[in-house]
Amino acid sequence: MTHEQTKQEILKAYHFRHATKQFDATKKISEDDFNFILETARLSPSSIGYEPWKFLVVQDMSVREKIKEVSFGGQGQLPTASHLIILLARKGARAESDYVQNLLKNVKKIPDDVAAGMTTAYHRFQEEDITVYNDERALFDWASKQTYIALGNMLSASAMIGIDSCPMEGFNLEAVNQILEAEGLIDTKEFGVSVMAAFGYRSEEPKFEKSRQVQEEVVQWVK
Repeated sequence: MTHEQTKQEILKAYHFRHATKQFDATKKISEDDFNFILETARLSPSSIGYEPWKFLVVQDMSVREKIKEVSFGGQGQLPTASHLIILLARKGARAESDYVQNLLKNVKKIPDDVAAGMTTAYHRFQEEDITVYNDERALFDWASKQTYIALGNMLSASAMIGIDSCPMEGFNLEAVNQILEAEGLIDTKEFGVSVMAAFGYRSEEPKFEKSRQVQEEVVQWVK
């Protein structure tokens, strides 16, 4: 495939993708294809490489039904999607936290002296540059932003292999956190719900063509 053909295939996938409101419940995503989607999330970039996320795949329909009861969106998607992912954001991802220190030393295999310097620099970044260090909500919101990078990659990757999806924010955040905690699925001291996404195969074609503002309206060049 040529460079130009690759570009056209990517754009074709972006035109194919739409926020699917109802899936064909009889069609299931293969294990191989869904693992591919999850891998694009795992490999996604995050601010200073903290990966402050967890991807909760909810296939238990009784749990989905409880979530549906506290959602104004997702009414068609939650019962019919082949797979549902709840993207969780990590709480307290400060530079000195046990989580970050383990990530630096045991996952990224950074030598202790280098990790110490990075910790100092990352502390300064969180406290002085983006000013989230001393504010629990701001720190969580910063982590949540990172989950949207993974979300976007999953949506795009899915479309490129002909799988439909729908990102969803239309739910009561506190209620969904409580449901997941009651089900023993999350520890709300460590994680909180950021956003959800449903995946599957559309039950019907979109009623309207994709519409977006023209590039000139949303892009400003500084030369």
